[in-house]
Amino acid sequence: MDKKVSIILSTYNEAPVIENTINEIFKNIDNVEIVLVDDNSSDGTFEKVKKINNPNLKIFSRKSRGLASAFLLGLINTSGDVVGWMDSNMGILARKFPTMIEKLDNNDVVVLSRYVKEGKDERNKLRILSSQIINLLCRIILSNKIKDYTSGVFVMRRSVLFTIVPICYGHGEFFIEFLYQAHKRGLNIVEIPYTHPPDIEGLSKTVSNIFRFLSLGFFYITRIFVTFIRRN
Repeated sequence: MDKKVSIILSTYNEAPVIENTINEIFKNIDNVEIVLVDDNSSDGTFEKVKKINNPNLKIFSRKSRGLASAFLLGLINTSGDVVGWMDSNMGILARKFPTMIEKLDNNDVVVLSRYVKEGKDERNKLRILSSQIINLLCRIILSNKIKDYTSGVFVMRRSVLFTIVPICYGHGEFFIEFLYQAHKRGLNIVEIPYTHPPDIEGLSKTVSNIFRFLSLGFFYITRIFVTFIRRN
């Protein structure tokens, strides 16, 4: 493959899994760089990553926290013709990327989806239900053309950034607006099925406590309506 690929990883306390995720990316994707942004992890994630000797691994550490802004910092520092993103604790999905990248020959954005045929979600029932509700709202309020607005595992042509730039604030809800704006501007988005693996105990930032879970749900729903209001 002649295209350079940049994969963004946003980390916070991922020490038990981050080496495996990085290794899986390098093993499965040709001509790839990893741009990793660590949000001041307290479990030694940053120290562990610094020990990895690979010139195609760019590492950034910052004091602030926030998934969306970490993605933006990573995006600014990518250099690939193809740019992608995945959860740092789901290295098993790296094997999906060659197929996703291949589909960029005829599409602008490729998203892993739980809500197309053969897609599945194996997380706990509460997270499955909340995801289903949020995505149902997205399809009703925004567009039914996209089935999984919150997957967050995707690749895109770099040229997409000439048409739409992610509005990166908050948590992962920025991805809802990004996908919708890309669709509205006529970019070709394709979803391919995947199975979301069960959460790794102790590593899920979304369900670290019930208050955070509910507050994130509120911000996701709010972002749907904000996206609808400024859709033009």
